[in-house]
Amino acid sequence: MIDNATGTARPIGEPAFRPATPADVPALVELVESAYRGDASRVGWTTEADLLGGQRTDPQALTEAIGNPGVLVLLAERDGELVACCQLERRGGKAYFGMFSVRPGLQGGGVGRSVLAEAERVAGQEWSVGAMEMAVITQRADLIAWYERRGYRRTGAFSPFPYGDERFGIPLRPDLRFEHLSKELKAS
Repeated sequence: MIDNATGTARPIGEPAFRPATPADVPALVELVESAYRGDASRVGWTTEADLLGGQRTDPQALTEAIGNPGVLVLLAERDGELVACCQLERRGGKAYFGMFSVRPGLQGGGVGRSVLAEAERVAGQEWSVGAMEMAVITQRADLIAWYERRGYRRTGAFSPFPYGDERFGIPLRPDLRFEHLSKELKAS
């Protein structure tokens, strides 16, 4: 199959990638919420349902991200169906990776690895940045270990969870914070 975004051949079953547009916002909200919140998210292994209630994102935040020239909301599709996404943000000589979402029923099947690899390719080769950074809730030990297996390292830096700002969810416990991870990228 040919990837519409890159014009190159991709293996059957691998997702096709493209940037999000404003028309994608409703499907993006549904995907992100299904991957992180509520009972639907429990089908996959990346749920935050035991840590946070409320929303994970909203149409306004996604519309702003899509319209920001320093941000890429990357979509992964199979046969025209949205199966995963992530958000990349340029931050000087680095890229920040976030809003990583894979449809819960597809988690553990390689889609996430493909999305992360494409995000790293874009950041390193197209943006020519030297590193990818992210922040993960410290209680998500399985997810942190997954990133470590893909070359990310713990930086030793932490930041507080934004308690009181329901745009990021409603905390279900008082000890949430973020751990920062980083990976050096190969620029072309």
